[in-house]
Amino acid sequence: MGDRRRGGGGAPADSRKKAGLASQADAPTRIKVLSTGSCAVGKSCLIKRYCEERFVTKYIATIGVDYGVKPVMVDSAEIRVNFWDLSGHPEFFEIRNEFYKDAQGVVVVFDVANRDSFEALDGWLAEASKFGASPKDLVFTVCANKADLVGKKRVVSEDEGRQFAKNRGLMYFETSANDGQNVREMFEYLFTQVVRRARA
Repeated sequence: MGDRRRGGGGAPADSRKKAGLASQADAPTRIKVLSTGSCAVGKSCLIKRYCEERFVTKYIATIGVDYGVKPVMVDSAEIRVNFWDLSGHPEFFEIRNEFYKDAQGVVVVFDVANRDSFEALDGWLAEASKFGASPKDLVFTVCANKADLVGKKRVVSEDEGRQFAKNRGLMYFETSANDGQNVREMFEYLFTQVVRRARA
């Protein structure tokens, strides 16, 4: 991730500070984005693909929470995105639940070759809601990751994934951290929706 680490006129500035977003006069403007989902679905790889435009073939489990910052342009304004990559391992339940609060965007990821990770999505949405990040209030995307897999390796169809997201009022993307499919499009959609909602 970029800066990777661990673990003017018009209305007054205060009226433009909504959901953690500062006005352009108050540089830097920041948003908090979380990634969540089961272990080994590619959450960290999606962030690394977006931030560094590369894919890491070796699986390294996230220990608790990983953090990174990347400056991006949204609607001609520079936004600094704070990425909080939450471990999907049950061992880190108590740690990750401290980080849902004050999030403005959430990426919920499953692996199209792992049905258990798909069936766990409602549990991840419920956990986020319980600890301060409700899909009713924030921008969520559902990511069907490893979409470059074909044939028998894929066990969750695109139609099934899209229907899941549609039924819950969430945006759906087929992504691949491996080849970059829809990764930039997904994150740019998320950032834009977060910023526009906060400034509305």
